[in-house]
Amino acid sequence: MNTATLPMPAPAPAETTRLAAGIAVGLLAASIGALYTVYARWGIAHGLHASDLTALRFGVAGLLMLPLLLHTLRRQRELLLDRWRLWLAVATLAGTPFGLLMFGALQFAPSSHAAVFPFAAMSVAGLVLSALVLGDRFTPRKGLGIGVVLAGLVLLSGVDAASFSGRALMGDAMFVAAGTLWAGFGILLRRHRLDPLLATAVISVSALLTYVPVYLALEGTARLAAASATVLWTEVLVQGAVAGAGTLFTYATMVRLLGPARAAVFPALAPGLAALMAWPVLGHVPTGAETAGLVVVMAGLIIAVTTASRRTA
Repeated sequence: MNTATLPMPAPAPAETTRLAAGIAVGLLAASIGALYTVYARWGIAHGLHASDLTALRFGVAGLLMLPLLLHTLRRQRELLLDRWRLWLAVATLAGTPFGLLMFGALQFAPSSHAAVFPFAAMSVAGLVLSALVLGDRFTPRKGLGIGVVLAGLVLLSGVDAASFSGRALMGDAMFVAAGTLWAGFGILLRRHRLDPLLATAVISVSALLTYVPVYLALEGTARLAAASATVLWTEVLVQGAVAGAGTLFTYATMVRLLGPARAAVFPALAPGLAALMAWPVLGHVPTGAETAGLVVVMAGLIIAVTTASRRTA
């Protein structure tokens, strides 16, 4: 039979739908990341500290997800108890340690570094770990896409050589560690086919039980009590309900749809989207560099995400 005349198979509709759904969820996840970044700056400007916002994020999300976790323990406890080591690893990678590293790094490194290093680590570590652990094939196009994303982050943040000091490098190392933990979280989700909603519940409740008691013992609630009702309830909604649970769930869903390597690129959109959201909330008009950086990041994301979808989805 002359196979040269046979038509090339068209992409499977299910694969195309899966890719489109993954991109949509990824954009939502990046938007949530941008939203809580902007409102974290807003809350700090109104007298709260990073530790207060972290407590709200973990505390509210943990309380919201506690009923689901208790329901699972009653009805399907084997899902949790038989794999407790795996769930412990998930909680470690995306729970309290991640939060402490991300917010703690801001005490050492300037905010411009926060727009580069954690997201660069997520992208690069996601790519490397996917290749080493999951056997995902590295392609030059994928590497080019991530390289363009990193260039866009540097352009967007305005980071320069003068901002590097011994103290800043300590913060940068914490940012890189946090980004690597987050990438590892994506690898575990994908390798073990974990349910996104249950993973969100485990992480949220574990953070509620580990971070919040220490926060209350060391810092108390004086700043939260002194905040206006508008500031407090806005942060409860944004940091706890939307970001605390929403970030975990959308990222976990994105990993299931796209795979961890491509999912790890989407958070890099958050700093650029935050620059746009800061305009109405903080009165910060995006600069030309911020706008250009967002465009470059989006271009790199398109290059990285749309390549080899059959192999890495």
